[in-house]
Amino acid sequence: MKAMIATKYGSPEVLQLADVEKPTPKADEVLVQVVATAVNQADNHVLSGSLRFSTGIFKPKHPILGSDIAGVVAAVGKDVTQFQVGDAVFGDLSGQGRGGFAEYVAVPEAILVRKPGNLTFPQAAAVPMTAVTALQGLRDKGELQRGERVLINGASGGVGTFAVQIARALGGEVTAVASSQKLDMVRAIGADHVIDYKKEDFTQNGQQYDLIFDTVGNRLVAEYERALVGNGRFVTTTFLPALLWRRGSPKMVNLMAHPDRTDLLYLTQLIEAGRVVPIIDRCYPLAEVPEALRYLGEGHAQGKVIIQIAGH
Repeated sequence: MKAMIATKYGSPEVLQLADVEKPTPKADEVLVQVVATAVNQADNHVLSGSLRFSTGIFKPKHPILGSDIAGVVAAVGKDVTQFQVGDAVFGDLSGQGRGGFAEYVAVPEAILVRKPGNLTFPQAAAVPMTAVTALQGLRDKGELQRGERVLINGASGGVGTFAVQIARALGGEVTAVASSQKLDMVRAIGADHVIDYKKEDFTQNGQQYDLIFDTVGNRLVAEYERALVGNGRFVTTTFLPALLWRRGSPKMVNLMAHPDRTDLLYLTQLIEAGRVVPIIDRCYPLAEVPEALRYLGEGHAQGKVIIQIAGH
């Protein structure tokens, strides 16, 4: 089968399209024909070697990157009970060594969920990592309550577009921060208010929020704090070292999201109800994964960047 592999750390140019052995599912595994996968900043972080203490000191111990998959069950192990050949599924492989940049991948059935019927495969591939990150940040770390004011900084990106919609579904009054050319899009997906960050600094305009959900990390901690009410919360998907030693109110934390099948099932319900819709910026073929990662790394994507592998 074809797969995009990384035999060493470096820029996206080190990736190579290669023929590798098609995996055989173990007893509790499902073999998935990958129809679509998504690129994430986590792929760029792994490829750069910045996570080498967990991904391999000298080279990636799992050479096939790619966490989010949507595809069709091609074979099942003898102990698999939830799925059968032909089922449409999706899931996050980041806790299993990844492997999504390939035509097939074998994964434990316990991490997969049936694909929502109202999503295409590319749309489904957009969901797992980023939508779960947004959900865990808003609901679990951010403790968003109905009627609270929430600001999404970086609202037009992969995590941000899900965060706007999930915050609305949780009952929040949403202010979205994005660039001028993306304001119409964030309004369309549910933002109650919008801020063009090139024209207005949300930390300086006198407005305060119950929760700030940040995907950019482009302000000092004190600046974020100024935009919070006294008992507010701040959650960032970037890593701000100053938060490691911070205690007290307002609550300000770095988010370390994790794959969670229960959360993915919850999101499936929101998707099937039409309350969350994946936003896709563009699709690339498997051979152009390096270009997709470069584009994502530039930080201008509106929603998710997808790799279309098969023609379903």
